Amino acid sequence: MKWVRISAALALMACGAAVFAADPRVLVVRIADVIGPASADFIVRGIERAEKEGHQLVVIELDTPGGLDTSMRQIIKKILASSVPVATYVHPEGARAASAGTFILYASHIAAMSPATNLGAASPVSIGGGAPAPRRTPGSSDSAPPTDVSASKAMNDAIAYIRGLAELRGRNLEFAEAAVREAASLPAQEALEQKVVDLVATDLRDLLRQLDGREIAIGAGTVTLATAGAMFDLVEQDWRHKLLSLIANPQIAVVLMLIGVYGLFYEFTSPGFGVPGVAGATFLLLGLYAFHLLPINWAGFALIALGLSLVVAEAFVPSFGALGIGGAIAMVLGGLFLIDTDVPGMTISLPFLISMAVISAATFILTGRFALQARSRRIVSGAEELVGMEGIVTVVDADGAFAHIHGESWRIRSQSSLSPGEKVRVSRMDGLILDVEKLN
Repeated sequence: MKWVRISAALALMACGAAVFAADPRVLVVRIADVIGPASADFIVRGIERAEKEGHQLVVIELDTPGGLDTSMRQIIKKILASSVPVATYVHPEGARAASAGTFILYASHIAAMSPATNLGAASPVSIGGGAPAPRRTPGSSDSAPPTDVSASKAMNDAIAYIRGLAELRGRNLEFAEAAVREAASLPAQEALEQKVVDLVATDLRDLLRQLDGREIAIGAGTVTLATAGAMFDLVEQDWRHKLLSLIANPQIAVVLMLIGVYGLFYEFTSPGFGVPGVAGATFLLLGLYAFHLLPINWAGFALIALGLSLVVAEAFVPSFGALGIGGAIAMVLGGLFLIDTDVPGMTISLPFLISMAVISAATFILTGRFALQARSRRIVSGAEELVGMEGIVTVVDADGAFAHIHGESWRIRSQSSLSPGEKVRVSRMDGLILDVEKLN
């Protein structure tokens, strides 16, 4: 009887362990930032982790004003290829999925929103912005194509892309096109009524409860979710993603590049210390890496480089300010053209550019002038400082002549005859012998 009770207890423990092991788990990835290289890498790694660890669902908690087209497409490609269902959830209340966020929402297997959230305004923007192209009716008098061919190409490409995502997920095609063409937006409840999103949930638990039992098409098959009471793992950004997000800010990238140039310039004008050169090279490489991540207009970058060169030249060439002023203007214009997008959070403000140009010009000019003044000064340390010093001849005999110079007795030689008590000046140094000339 005793063995029967022990066996029953072990069986119950095994059943409990099996039920615990079978508990579904959900991976939650939170993004409350501009869609850029850092957030794209973060989401892609989160989905890969869910596939590797066998999570039943990935939930992207999204709150974004938009972002870069390349980063958005990187995220969407990963969602479409994912073997784990992906739910994009616009959360918390007051959040938005604007611009690139709308595309990500349409691409996800499940689109959900919290109350008091919105989506839309997905018109593509570039440098200088620009109004969306007007809706054209075939056969009407106002159906002429827009004059800006580049804007028209970007608009049509974005419309075709979001329509393809809407058809794939069975979502509202008309609003998808209106969100891109007319920058249309919808609040959560209207988005649900118009079948733009699949559900509205108050929080994550409510979302998982509503998703319980839902069949999701993954590839050629379907997956039935069992998410009621599921445990969820929250993925936090590590130091790598935080650093990547920081340096991917255009203004931070410009500051890093300028600090790098400052350090190298100081090291070249005052060699020997080492720290400014090492720090300058490090910051310059970080700045260039940040530019590699961003949508850079290389003509703007070339203008900034030209401006820095002119400002550096001003420190050494007496141009009466022409090079410095021209360099500062080139730096401001280059900064305005540098970032080839008008996405919020990815632009460089004009006051920032002007202040950076003024600080850079002042730094280079003052540093260069100080360096030139220091170079023209007489040497005041080491053996070379003896050149130009005066002394008095003390001994002249068959073994040579000696003089009292700089508080020391030095062997001297001269092309003219010397006598004790005469004043001499050092003209050059040859080892431990000083060449001198008599003073009249």
